[in-house]
Amino acid sequence: MPSLTFVMPHWMYWSGLLLYPLAAMFIVRHQKRTGVKKEVTLHIAYLMWLTAGFIGIHRFYLKNLWGFVFVPVFIAILLGNMYGREARDFVSNARRYAMEAEFEVKRAEKSLADGKESAAEKLAGAREALQSATAARSEANAEFDKWTNITRGLAVLIGLLLLLDAFLLPRMVRRSAEREAGGKELAEEPAAVEPVDIGIGKDPTLRVHSPMTDMIDRISSFFGEYVCYWSIIAVFVYYYEVLARYVFNSPTNWAHESMFLMFGMQYMLAGAFTLRVDGHVRVDVLYLMFSNRAKAITDVITSLFFFIFTVALFWTGWLFAWDSISVWEVSFTEWAIQYWPVKITIAIGAILITMQGISKLVKDLVILTGKGA
Repeated sequence: MPSLTFVMPHWMYWSGLLLYPLAAMFIVRHQKRTGVKKEVTLHIAYLMWLTAGFIGIHRFYLKNLWGFVFVPVFIAILLGNMYGREARDFVSNARRYAMEAEFEVKRAEKSLADGKESAAEKLAGAREALQSATAARSEANAEFDKWTNITRGLAVLIGLLLLLDAFLLPRMVRRSAEREAGGKELAEEPAAVEPVDIGIGKDPTLRVHSPMTDMIDRISSFFGEYVCYWSIIAVFVYYYEVLARYVFNSPTNWAHESMFLMFGMQYMLAGAFTLRVDGHVRVDVLYLMFSNRAKAITDVITSLFFFIFTVALFWTGWLFAWDSISVWEVSFTEWAIQYWPVKITIAIGAILITMQGISKLVKDLVILTGKGA
């Protein structure tokens, strides 16, 4: 199999984190207005052809049984790569033994030139070992080349099948749509799905509103929705990593680092949204038994500790970010990604969760005044 040498550029990583959620939010809002098409579509078929066509997913999407042709070929590629990796280990070991044998021959020749006793016997044994090691190395190379050629041939076969399907997909989509339209009757309307509650939902301030708190809630909701779409990016990145590692024997040096940094930033920026929907973990054995007024009093008293934490988080996060910006800090890896944007999100997340804490405090005070009790 050919190797993959793609390394994600830094500009692609950061622009993807910035722009992809905006595009996803636009698509979701558009689908909510226009509705989701239930029939097969050409762009989805091509998306499946591009990302997972090597196992025939695009044909399965169109209910075409010829997709099973791809499956055994792909399994054969995986097996060929497995045996190829074993053969590569044999090549490495055989090369090492051959180098050791060559060294022993040179040392025996030097001993013979110096006139040492039994040097001739050692030289003969070393040459015999070298001959055996050379034969083993040739055999290992032949085995490795055999599996390499097999997997390359199978990869070319899948490539040709995909190239053929690239031209056939429009016709297959039309036939699948006609088959579904002519072979099914109007289905009954599905039963309405109950909305899923987000968070614990025991905080009485969830039902309190004011212009200021609603504005803060909208900001927290925007950032919460924004970073949630990063999880979809992780699906594609880890999909590429698994494919590159096990199909092309080309593990990446950037996939894991890019994703754990992304999830760290997601954790910081989503904290305010989690607080807004009352989703943070807390020990609420007694809290659940309180009245709304008692809950508000408890939250107002404990908010002092909350704001101490968030202010300290902002201050230390800003110091970390400023130190990182001043030296344009990058990671100590081959990818060398910039660290300062990651550390900036600590301060931004602290600001967001502090604002949401202020919103909650105002709502608690509203309840204490009797307006929201």
